[in-house]
Amino acid sequence: MCGRYVITSAPEVIRALFGYAEQPNFPPRYNIAPTQPVPIVRFSDGARHFALLRWGLLPSWVKDPKTFALLINARGETAAEKPAFRAAMKRRRCLFPADGFYEWKRDGERKRPYFVRRKSGGPIAFAGLWETWTGPNGEEMETAAIVTTAANRTLAAIHDRMPVIVPPEAFDLWLDCGKVDAETASALIAPAPESLLEAYEVSTEVNRTANDNPALLESAAENSPQSFVKEKPVRRPRKKDDGQAPLF
Repeated sequence: MCGRYVITSAPEVIRALFGYAEQPNFPPRYNIAPTQPVPIVRFSDGARHFALLRWGLLPSWVKDPKTFALLINARGETAAEKPAFRAAMKRRRCLFPADGFYEWKRDGERKRPYFVRRKSGGPIAFAGLWETWTGPNGEEMETAAIVTTAANRTLAAIHDRMPVIVPPEAFDLWLDCGKVDAETASALIAPAPESLLEAYEVSTEVNRTANDNPALLESAAENSPQSFVKEKPVRRPRKKDDGQAPLF
């Protein structure tokens, strides 16, 4: 599965990779968690577009969100069949920009967190699905989930699942639901190549969603607990107003 991930590349680097027209401005995030607003890329009117949605898919047919389980991941092997994901797999596929993700390895009674990233560095794209939920009073909420698959050999020792990583040359194959049906797009649901990713253990400080700083990405072998305990939030200087609303 994928329960936490990071976006650390500069906005212009993300935009260059995904090729959307919008120019959003957003800070790095080192511990993105479910229910938070997350950036996604989707296809509309023949082009890729940036959007901000809640992480945790809510199917359109749900009557009361409070009674429905949070769907942060969609199992790729059955997404085209499950009622919660079937319509989105046909008509509302998206991509999640990311620079890596966390996974937890069970070690007896505890779990040890690992950070997984591209060996060469830089952003990657998770396959995703999105939906629009409309409430009884006309309120709308757009939500999304990350599509997962079986882990490759690199990650299997940590966890048996991983996000589906879509290569840049296949972005439109996944995104263009008008020209590419769900069955064809499903060919992309596969483990990442063995040579793409690397993983290393990090501090358990990532377990707390309130912790969101670069130290979370350091190897556990290189950290001392004191480097996390008293760290204060980084205050970034205010940028000149460029007309773009902050994302996080």
